[in-house]
Amino acid sequence: MRTCLLLLGTLQYLVRVPEPSPSPKRRGRLLRFGAACVVLSAVAGYVVVQYVTGGTGDPGCRVVSGDANGTSYKFTPEQAVNAATIAAVGTDRAMPERAVAIALATAIQESGLRNLAHGDRDSLGLFQQRPSQGWGTEQQVTDPAYAANIFYEHLAKVRGYTELPLTVAAQRVQRSGYPEAYAKHEPDATVLAAALTGTSAATLTCDGRAGATTSTGPAAVRAALARDFGQAARREASAAESDSAAEGASAAGARTPVMETSGRTVTLPVSEDTTGGGRSAGECGWQLAHWAVANASALRIERVSYAGREWVSGNTDSKWRAIGATSAEAAGTSGGASGAGGDTGSVRIVTAQ
Repeated sequence: MRTCLLLLGTLQYLVRVPEPSPSPKRRGRLLRFGAACVVLSAVAGYVVVQYVTGGTGDPGCRVVSGDANGTSYKFTPEQAVNAATIAAVGTDRAMPERAVAIALATAIQESGLRNLAHGDRDSLGLFQQRPSQGWGTEQQVTDPAYAANIFYEHLAKVRGYTELPLTVAAQRVQRSGYPEAYAKHEPDATVLAAALTGTSAATLTCDGRAGATTSTGPAAVRAALARDFGQAARREASAAESDSAAEGASAAGARTPVMETSGRTVTLPVSEDTTGGGRSAGECGWQLAHWAVANASALRIERVSYAGREWVSGNTDSKWRAIGATSAEAAGTSGGASGAGGDTGSVRIVTAQ
């Protein structure tokens, strides 16, 4: 009898009786829970993409290295405008390319190259500068040109900053609680600085999608040039309106050229920088050409041409091409500004109607 009971127990262990299926009501709850998880995952992914790309889902702009190392950096039109301002202010102050790279790496770390109206305590703007610490008023530190200028002012006081590791030079200015954080942005900042100071040619592109703006046309381009290139631009614009424009342009050092307007086209004659920056005409020209592309969405710029190449908004790949080339013949020879072919005497910017 005991043996039979043991055998029965073993059979019950080996042969499991299936549990009843969930009721239709329970199955409905499980399906709704699963659907909610899928939706939440999708929303979380969307939020991450929006933060990283600045709300577009697609960066829209790209810069590549002028040499063969293949370094590239993708960013949004908003970030492009701010980066171009930082570089323009730097060259207007005759700061070296290394200083521009330090400034760009700092802004990437501090704000993601966005002009933030908030931050840690009272930190604001591209560089998260604090009005309470003497950086300027709230209005000033949220003006990208002012913020970049005062950053360079402090950087210039750091002895031997061009020879210091980038993160050390940036930390001497910022006094951040994370002093090593700037280092990881050095590759991106370096390739971006090369394009926006003009030392690499035809390396910065954007798709040129029209942004939300009320300021368009040649007048808007002129105002933006004056905003970013500061006193040099104002000197040149003033010289263009005088009878002695040529003398005025020479005295100004030609960092920012006289602006000539015809219809929707702004022509910027380019010459060598003789003010102390020591940049060639090609470098000055490519800085202006890349500046225009970086501002294409904000200013509704349709076409930029320089040194035998042109950029056209709305192209599928937005590459610089040899003027007159087809899509299959896109100009792929980016590199040093001194190696650019074609007419390097002027940059032509065509705005939208």
